[in-house]
Amino acid sequence: MKVGCIGLGDIAQKAYLPVLTTLPDTELHLQTRSPETLARVGATHRVPAEHLHADLDSLLAVGLDAAFVHAPTAVHPEIVTRLIEAGVATYVDKPLAYELADSERLVELAEERGVSLAVGFNRRHAPGYAQCAEHPRELIVLQKNRVGLPEDIRTMVLDDFIHVVDTLRFLAPGQIDDVTVRARVQDGLMHHVVLQLAGDGFTALGIMNRLSGSAEEILEVSGQDTKREVRNLAEIVDHKGQPSVRRRGDWVPVARQRGIEQVVLAFVDAVRAGKLLSARDALATHELCERIVRSAAEQAA
Repeated sequence: MKVGCIGLGDIAQKAYLPVLTTLPDTELHLQTRSPETLARVGATHRVPAEHLHADLDSLLAVGLDAAFVHAPTAVHPEIVTRLIEAGVATYVDKPLAYELADSERLVELAEERGVSLAVGFNRRHAPGYAQCAEHPRELIVLQKNRVGLPEDIRTMVLDDFIHVVDTLRFLAPGQIDDVTVRARVQDGLMHHVVLQLAGDGFTALGIMNRLSGSAEEILEVSGQDTKREVRNLAEIVDHKGQPSVRRRGDWVPVARQRGIEQVVLAFVDAVRAGKLLSARDALATHELCERIVRSAAEQAA
């Protein structure tokens, strides 16, 4: 199975390549426009020189079965379009695109061509979060905060807050009937945003503060007089009368803790099995993100 990795930035190097380079019965090909990065990363992971590509044409010429896209978001539409048109099953590190129209077009193109398209929402596969889907969830609160990082509204929502949005959708125990957005935007930069989703018997809150004083991610799900708290995807605290703490094992790889390993294996296994994957549900997350972007922009006006 020939697998391509397009874009060799920080996330690809830290999270995805340690998994992709250990897949059995797989021929890995790397592609980036930077000759220095291509040579260095190829050498680090002992990828043969003939499997290193400076452009997409060269990569597509080897006849890929699947591709992982980790290039900057701005070039996702162009790259993903070419992969789908070439019939290559495609996994895209979120988001599909900055603009909803581009995301819709890519999903529709994949469906028309009968090509698998998946978006990398790894938190759905992270053990701590996946286990929360089995817990009572009358109230869901997810905070993902940063230090000194106010950012352009669309960039912040689509590149980062989208994780919060998708996780709330994943954990919501029923149909979402009400959406409320509150944001603080100053000089065109978003300082914080709060998303409230509600349905029959549940409320979900997503919070991101880019001037928080601490980089942290805290998920709480509660209901029926119990609560589960997951801190930084590594520590789980169950509250039922008295808190009990479970921490990530000392030898558990970070890629497994964060769901990267699981989502990669799920995608590759589906491609091997000839299963067609749809990004239609992922598109619903992008649609909600667009709603948040527009609401925040209106509040800033």
